[in-house]
Amino acid sequence: MKSSKLICIVLIAILWGCNEKSEKFNGLNLNMGNLSRLSDAKSRSISPEHFSGEKGKGGMATLETGNAAKAARELGQGWKVNPYIHIEPGQTFTLAEIEGEGAITHIWMTPTCDYRLSILKIYWDGETEPSVEVPVGDFFAAGWGRGFEPKIQSLAVCVNPRSGFNSYWQMPFRKKCKIVMENLDTKNAGLYYQVDYALTDVPDDAAYFHARFNRVHALPTKEVYTIVDQIKGKGQYVGTYLAHGAYGQGWWGEGEIKFYMDGDTDFPTICGTGEEDYFCGSYGYDEVEDQNGVINYTSFSSPYTGFYYFKDNDKISFATKVGEYRWHITDPIRFENDLKVTIQCLGWQGEGRYLPLNDDLASVAYWYQNEPHTPFPKFFGSEELAIKKENP
Repeated sequence: MKSSKLICIVLIAILWGCNEKSEKFNGLNLNMGNLSRLSDAKSRSISPEHFSGEKGKGGMATLETGNAAKAARELGQGWKVNPYIHIEPGQTFTLAEIEGEGAITHIWMTPTCDYRLSILKIYWDGETEPSVEVPVGDFFAAGWGRGFEPKIQSLAVCVNPRSGFNSYWQMPFRKKCKIVMENLDTKNAGLYYQVDYALTDVPDDAAYFHARFNRVHALPTKEVYTIVDQIKGKGQYVGTYLAHGAYGQGWWGEGEIKFYMDGDTDFPTICGTGEEDYFCGSYGYDEVEDQNGVINYTSFSSPYTGFYYFKDNDKISFATKVGEYRWHITDPIRFENDLKVTIQCLGWQGEGRYLPLNDDLASVAYWYQNEPHTPFPKFFGSEELAIKKENP
């Protein structure tokens, strides 16, 4: 009897090993541990030098059609003839349109425009409502505009000097992917960009990437700021970026973040202890007042969390312009049916009392979920998006 059981165990182990070996690697979810594994995934890339991404057809722009034809006039086709695009005021440009099954693995951009007025949109599998709709700067955790680019060195997003915007969020699709940029400005928007992707099999349990923007200028007294609401379906929340414009000189980061999920009403399932706590800092980001009465903080950028700030200057009326990111890569917030995320805006007043603040808050929520998703609210107009100098 014992020998029979032993034989069964050995056979099961052998079959299990055979199944493991026979499973084909699809080339996604790469890390240092599986980077040596080969797959049948096809590497492709789209840029202004290769709008279609087709094999063997990159860099074919001619001097008659290229935006950089003047610079390349002595060299001709194949010599950086069309490395960028222009988007006319009020127009939408299709950056990439991919047919088939696969995943976006990396996006690089360097926009020469008003970051808040160039809106990045992504559509999956032929949907008519975007799953991503975010100003380009905020999508890359750089919400304070040109001249105020941070340096970010995280796993999901990198911002390299000066405006090298990089996204490493993996974005699977099964039939089609469409990426567009809308220019809400009254001036031309220039854009250098590259979209890297793999054509390969996508697992059945892979959900779709979503990102949504919100902004309040300025937050009404005692109101709670909503990062995202009306997420319906099953998924997991994977990141938050918050651009916080503090009007006062005092501390601004006492507010709690709250995650209401799967039917929560008055009270959330997950409740944080403070703004800088949620973004994994502490004690006011090492807040120190200098001899001129100006508050200084200690910036940091790590794989999962980060904080940066800019002091006030004559271009804008904020005492401090803050950027904070938190990527839930190892600790996603899972939900079965619905999700809402809010954060309070609190400082201090006399006698050790909290002070509700009227600051400028802009945010991006990042999550994965099954489709279809709830259509996003009507997007902001250019006047609502503008970073204004006046203090309301």
